[in-house]
Amino acid sequence: MLNISLLQDELNKAIVGREKEINFMLMGLLVQGHVLLESVPGSGKTMMAKSFADAIQGEFKRLQFTPDVLPSDVTGISFFHPQKQSFILRVGPVMSNILLADEINRATPRTQSSLLEAMEEKQVTIDGETIKLLSPFMVIATQNPVESQQGTFPLPAAQLDRFLFKLTIDYPTLEEERIILQKFGRAPGEIKTKKIVSLEQVEAWSKEVKEVVVHEDILTYIIQIVHKTRSHPYIELGLSSRASLALLQAAKASAFINGRMYVTPDDVKNVIEPVCLHRMKLSSQGMLIHNLAEIMRELVCEIEVPVEANVR
Repeated sequence: MLNISLLQDELNKAIVGREKEINFMLMGLLVQGHVLLESVPGSGKTMMAKSFADAIQGEFKRLQFTPDVLPSDVTGISFFHPQKQSFILRVGPVMSNILLADEINRATPRTQSSLLEAMEEKQVTIDGETIKLLSPFMVIATQNPVESQQGTFPLPAAQLDRFLFKLTIDYPTLEEERIILQKFGRAPGEIKTKKIVSLEQVEAWSKEVKEVVVHEDILTYIIQIVHKTRSHPYIELGLSSRASLALLQAAKASAFINGRMYVTPDDVKNVIEPVCLHRMKLSSQGMLIHNLAEIMRELVCEIEVPVEANVR
């Protein structure tokens, strides 16, 4: 079976300085989870999503969200065909393997919510008819933090909870910037990704991830983390049961891409912040003196870590 590291290597060649983000996107793909990318304009989010789809030979669709985008522009529409004298069903951009929801926070709440069924149940309902989506199906959504108050609609907690990971993309380093200029100076935005794996291979990997062993001590560790967030004095909105399942699935995917068929405590720690932070909310008092990342780190440090040798 093809090694997943070949896919990682190809994506790292095409997308400079985004090794960490690529790993998390691969984890999301393996468990059919969705990813929310947040960064300033021009940081390569669209190119990263397109390269990702090309490398797995998947169907890629891009939808630019604006306030006038309707739910039917996302999911599809049933319209009357005058020549055939019948209604025709046309499925929207969600019928893809990788859907790039660009600037998702520019869409109205009604349009944002049209993605909920697709993200959770991998299907859409149009005029009472339910259509299964392609498999694998993954939403890569982007939002721009510097324009959060200019004609935007912040994602509600229920929508954020559907994203397996939220990743914040920083500026490239000096050396990474040099490589970007040397590599893409002649043709900015050109996709240079080889087709490495097939969708069938991705499906096979996904089945293997399901077989990754999770010891009872690791389950207890995850449960303790989740319950700590619900009773912390500075956390108003703690982690839900969906979050605990997301933490488990992400930890299994982390183990798999690191060449193991068992989860370690480090796998859980590796995915805690991108899985959990966007699902939580500080109290008004907590916001004055803390930030969520600091509280999460302190909270995790208070919990006894299982011994790795005992969880294999």
